[in-house]
Amino acid sequence: MKIAIFKTMAFVALSVVAVSCSSNDDMVTDVKPQAKSEVSKEASKTNTYKVRFGLISLDGTKTLSGNHDVGSFLAENTVTGEVFDTYYSGGFQTLPGYYEGIPAGTYKFSAMQGQGGWTGYGSVTGTVSDAQVDADGYITVYIPVTWAE
Repeated sequence: MKIAIFKTMAFVALSVVAVSCSSNDDMVTDVKPQAKSEVSKEASKTNTYKVRFGLISLDGTKTLSGNHDVGSFLAENTVTGEVFDTYYSGGFQTLPGYYEGIPAGTYKFSAMQGQGGWTGYGSVTGTVSDAQVDADGYITVYIPVTWAE
């Protein structure tokens, strides 16, 4: 019985330590980071862009206005896996959505359902670079609506 209690306590303590580390950067390891990833991280910090999010309705109409059941817009770097999130406390959001500070690269852009769960969203993959910046200084990304109630 004492061994079972000790094992349970040890497991809980180990779980607490693992969960309390917010990222791999907080954990002490013997593995040295690769020079390439350090260069990539440094480069991504210097060249960032402002992204403006809109929606493509079921009939194909692009919109940058109105209130929509969007919980958050997401941009996931396809190489590094880093995710940028516009989380505005869930629920309905007014378009356009904005995220400032996305590094150059290729991203999978998507949206999460909002509080009501009335709309489903697809995703698009695109490149964030100087070539996509419009006259307003933004890269505009339209996320497709895949279903709506």
